[in-house]
Amino acid sequence: MIEIMIPGTAGLKIRHLVLDFNGTIAFNGEIIPCVFEKLKELSQLIDIHLITADTYSSVEKQIGEIPCKLTILSKNDQQAQKEDYVLKLNPDATAAIGNGKNDMRMLHRAVLGIAVIQGEGAFSGTIISADMVCTSICDAIDLLLNPLRITAGLRQ
Repeated sequence: MIEIMIPGTAGLKIRHLVLDFNGTIAFNGEIIPCVFEKLKELSQLIDIHLITADTYSSVEKQIGEIPCKLTILSKNDQQAQKEDYVLKLNPDATAAIGNGKNDMRMLHRAVLGIAVIQGEGAFSGTIISADMVCTSICDAIDLLLNPLRITAGLRQ
């Protein structure tokens, strides 16, 4: 579990991280280099969940040794599928990271939503739904590995 102290609140207790694949931890269907090691480290603290439409049909090959639960979505209403996934996990104990339109409701429902704007861009509504925004997945994961960065970003 990751505890995040935020002055003036009860703080956050994160037990799960739900990640999108393409545009978030992968670019053009290939894992971004920093992701393997950072997610291995993070998996010692919380459960990692990878949920994707698998646009490039490459996720199973790409994730390799990353300790995570993989879910490949059906083609219909992916926003609802991602939102439902967070709701089933317990949104009050879940962080989510994504960039696409189908990530918008997932980030909104999670107690901590992080949008990433990288080479594939990000949907503006997803950015608005997020609690924090990063320009790199490496930085987004580092927020969770260094929770005082989140404290600094979310203090009132």
